Amino acid sequence: MSAVPFTRTPSAREMRGDLVLAAIMFVGAVLSAALSTVAEIYGDTRAEPWTALVYAVAVTAPLAVRRRWPGPVAVAVCVAYFLAISFQVPEIYVGNIAMFVSLYTVGAWMANRRAAMIVRVAIIVGMFVWLIITMYREAIDEAAAADVAAGLLSPYVAFMLIQILLNVLYFGGAYYFGERSWNAAQARQILEQRTAELEQEREVTAAQAVALDRVRIARELHDVVAHHVSVMGVQAGAARLVIDQDPERAKTILTGIEGSARDAIQELRQLLETLRTPGGETMDAASTVTLDDIGELVEASTEAGLATDYAVIGEPTPVPSIVAVNLYRITQESLTNARRHAGVGATADVRVRYDSDGVEVEIVNTGRTVAALRPGLGQLGMRERAAASGGTLEVTPRPSGGLRVRARVPLAQAPGSPESARPAPAPSEASTSR
Repeated sequence: MSAVPFTRTPSAREMRGDLVLAAIMFVGAVLSAALSTVAEIYGDTRAEPWTALVYAVAVTAPLAVRRRWPGPVAVAVCVAYFLAISFQVPEIYVGNIAMFVSLYTVGAWMANRRAAMIVRVAIIVGMFVWLIITMYREAIDEAAAADVAAGLLSPYVAFMLIQILLNVLYFGGAYYFGERSWNAAQARQILEQRTAELEQEREVTAAQAVALDRVRIARELHDVVAHHVSVMGVQAGAARLVIDQDPERAKTILTGIEGSARDAIQELRQLLETLRTPGGETMDAASTVTLDDIGELVEASTEAGLATDYAVIGEPTPVPSIVAVNLYRITQESLTNARRHAGVGATADVRVRYDSDGVEVEIVNTGRTVAALRPGLGQLGMRERAAASGGTLEVTPRPSGGLRVRARVPLAQAPGSPESARPAPAPSEASTSR
């Protein structure tokens, strides 16, 4: 996740809240000044009452924009408070609250954290220096009046220590709560950003899943439809040629077409049932074909007019069902392409090889010379199936004509592992069809 500088931007609602706060604080400052005047705070040395009204405006009006300009607002409020105390303006309580709010706002809303720290530390240090100087002078005066040495723990010195302690809590609280508010807002933004990124990743993952399902559906439909329609097309052409001379032969071929149509409908039904089953297995796993069925595929290819040999080499081992389905579909697509493009009189040879490292299916056909491979959906589907099984696929033209397709998949299972597919026939049981 890329790091984005954190900033807090006040909303319209928050800015309206600041206006309300400033208005309430102004009313409170006016009332406090009036009561402080009646209570004769500062005694005869206090400033004129009208100065309290000016001070109320100076100390509360900046709060209306405290979130937009927290640093300048804090400086303005603290300067107004310092002048009011120095000239003994009869109002101290609302000014204290306004200064606390402004210091808190610097910590909670100022984007430049270094500047926020400098502003707060400068104000706090300045206030403490001024407080200590003022209280020390008063302590000297009290000590002289009481005829005691300055610096001893007199009642006034104890009162000064209490004032210092209260100011430490006051300024420390403003600093702490402002910093905590900033950190909480930053953590909330990070959480919202991560939530948005996770939602975006979820949408991308869902889109990728949909795209993958579309590719699988397209591959399955191509394999099922292309194979059976190709067989039926070849058989229909043969039946048309012999229907007048050999009606019985034509009937046999039409029976084959009927069987191919039935097989196509059955496989399409299986595919549709898999798609309609919620939470079901994948389409490849739902298929019932195994490496055993390659023999039947060879027989159907021979009946469709492409004389095909079939042999199993090596000791058969259990093969995962998905691997078996993919190798079966690769063989099916290769034979379909051979029937469509190899030409009249072409033959094919299908070999299934088992060794200690894996299983391999090789389909070789004779026929027309292929100058260059033309990429198509069939080759793309075969390569996808080989890759999905963790294997490799080679499609190379033969110098004498035709193609060689070799698909190899490594197997990691031990001989005693649970079967996920039935083993293919032993070498002695390999069938040969013409």
